[in-house]
Amino acid sequence: MLKYFIKGLLLLCFLPVFSQSGPIDLRARDTTRYSQPYGLRAGIDLSRPVLSFFNEDYTGLEIVADYRLTQRLYLAGELGNEQKTNREELENFDLSDPTLLYEYNTSGSYIKLGVDYNTYENWYGMNNSIFIGGRYAFSTFSQTLNSGFVYDSNRYWVPDAFAPGNQGGEEYGGLNASWLEFLVGVKAELFANFYLGASVRLGFLVSNKEADNFPNLWIPGFNRVTDGSNFGVGYNYSITYFLPLYRKAKKGSSETSSAN
Repeated sequence: MLKYFIKGLLLLCFLPVFSQSGPIDLRARDTTRYSQPYGLRAGIDLSRPVLSFFNEDYTGLEIVADYRLTQRLYLAGELGNEQKTNREELENFDLSDPTLLYEYNTSGSYIKLGVDYNTYENWYGMNNSIFIGGRYAFSTFSQTLNSGFVYDSNRYWVPDAFAPGNQGGEEYGGLNASWLEFLVGVKAELFANFYLGASVRLGFLVSNKEADNFPNLWIPGFNRVTDGSNFGVGYNYSITYFLPLYRKAKKGSSETSSAN
């Protein structure tokens, strides 16, 4: 009786081995996986409120945002409003004070839409970025010519200044412009979900609707327009908050095989 019991016990022990349908995989695998957050990051450009505080001729606000589409690609954009008073003065060696040539006020809004591509390889758990990007931008605005003078090198009639040209505060509305932007920037996490960013932007004017008798010398969102050139330069310094909406798993490392 004991002999049959021992044979039955041995049969039960070796049964799982014989029932194996295929070869046993002895390769070592790294199954480490972690998930990365995806969602909306939004905030404001810090430079415009600071400039508004220190410069009485300027008022501006810009909202910035991006949405993570893939591991490295972000849908991004900016929405802003700016108002600025510009004046041009001519140094006069005959007088102690410079001569005002013209003064005008520009006010309007703009929107920029495009993508950012993160070129930085983050460490585990980090979400910083060193990015390049592109935008298509459109601005609508108006200009008011507060005062203007006619440049006359002869100065026969007005020897100590220039002859007045426009002093009535004439307004030019319905103006608009569009441009393309190429930008390079960084975004670094200060603490949980708060990011500090900075970018430099090179713009190229695509369209520029001007008044008949006064050019667009400054465009909201584009900055100063240079005579004879379609290029402009801008920048921003942003503080943003990241709102995670979901997480997507990413494999930490590939599988490795053991030696045969």
